[in-house]
Amino acid sequence: MLFNSYEFLFFFLPITLVGYFFLNRQRLTVASNSWLLFASLFFYGWWNIVYLPLILGSILFNYTIGSLIADTDALKKQVVSKKGIFVFGIVVNVLFLGYFKYMDFFIGNVNALVRTNLPLLHIVLPLGISFFTITQIAFLVDAYEGLVEERKLLNYALFVTFFPHLLAGPILHHKEMMPQFDRTRNKVLNYKNLSLGFFLFFVGLFKKIILADQFSVWAKAGFDTATTLNLLEAWVASLAYTFQLYFDFSGYSDMAIGVGLMFNIRLPINFNSPYKAVNIIDFWKRWHITLSNFITTYLYTPIVRSFRRITFAKSMVAIFIAMFISGLWHGAGWTFIIWGSLHGAALVVNHNWKKLKIRMPTVLAWFITFNFVNMAFVFFRAKNWHDAMKVFRGMFGLSGVTLPRSYAKLPFLADLHVKFSKEWLEAVKGDAHVDTVLWTTLVSFAIILTAWNSNQLTSRFKPCWKSFAFIVIVAFWALFNMSKVSEFLYFQF
Repeated sequence: MLFNSYEFLFFFLPITLVGYFFLNRQRLTVASNSWLLFASLFFYGWWNIVYLPLILGSILFNYTIGSLIADTDALKKQVVSKKGIFVFGIVVNVLFLGYFKYMDFFIGNVNALVRTNLPLLHIVLPLGISFFTITQIAFLVDAYEGLVEERKLLNYALFVTFFPHLLAGPILHHKEMMPQFDRTRNKVLNYKNLSLGFFLFFVGLFKKIILADQFSVWAKAGFDTATTLNLLEAWVASLAYTFQLYFDFSGYSDMAIGVGLMFNIRLPINFNSPYKAVNIIDFWKRWHITLSNFITTYLYTPIVRSFRRITFAKSMVAIFIAMFISGLWHGAGWTFIIWGSLHGAALVVNHNWKKLKIRMPTVLAWFITFNFVNMAFVFFRAKNWHDAMKVFRGMFGLSGVTLPRSYAKLPFLADLHVKFSKEWLEAVKGDAHVDTVLWTTLVSFAIILTAWNSNQLTSRFKPCWKSFAFIVIVAFWALFNMSKVSEFLYFQF
């Protein structure tokens, strides 16, 4: 089920809310949590009920392993060591994710390397598998390090499946989340949280419907449909995807956090104006924050600890390896690995730059950072190397250079003007007037660089007529444009 669907907005969400707080009002705490768990499983099973046993099996397995790890120290006789149980749990999770997400990728590469003809399995990737798997891997790591205190099966299952975050994050930490489902004050309907939740939800819905879905048309035309791209088309395609991904994913995170607040559950912040970043380190502190924290805690730190003697050079190696793995986690393809490797290399360069203590003008630092992020996202979006090179050739003017007619004042630029090819116009079904594209891109740039982000809007939010008027306009604007159902980008990762 999608947040941007009528069945979610007008049936699932209100029924779930009413049922949850009705049961809590009757002091039926276990029943209310069970209701929320049932609703979350229904939400997940709406897409394909066949995969419901998959997530339930994953939950039961990881809860059992986590409990065994936590109880091992108290047992006098140990058939299997604590470390052995932990390693077994991690290996099973990695194999579980690897089978569904990477098996066809592995078979394809084996076929290419040794020239075999092994048939692909064509496995359909279950929604949210990357997120609920790494969430539970983090739980096992914390259990191994003795950080797990609350271990009720109901709360654990609810922590993993809580429907606002289930399909695309934010990535949750059990220590912060599990106690919230038993907290007494969270069982009472809080009208401030409810109003703030609706406020955030519709801000996110606006980002998704009005902005992200518009940019998706131009990104798809450039990356998937057109065979060649001129200078304008290539930059429109790259920027369109860079903006689409941000508005789509941050919009989803806003909606997830908003829905969580309606139930008095606080989910972690996931974005903080990442395109305002002035270096790559700064970017990863602002972009997909919960993933950055996961990479630091559960990838970078263990890699660094594996070295006998930690040095600056070895820490740089750990950073690169962690980002390489991050790229692979995002998708089963070499373009994702290239994207992760580029960011790993950029972080290494950034740390070395900081070590040299060389100052750079802020505007120049932002310009370099944004363009690096934008160009790296070309690999993130492209289905293969050929598609990525097609966009890059256009961006560097190797497939034709065009400029606005009104800007071509100099004699040697007189014959250059902005135009879209017939192929491009057919790809977007005529929805690509030059002025529309350029103005939409410029306005979006202005929003990203100057407007308050969702976190700032939340901190300034007050239930008043101005907030009500704002959210009514935003909500109706989004709802009246919700003519077609479009999935969120991170569902496929």
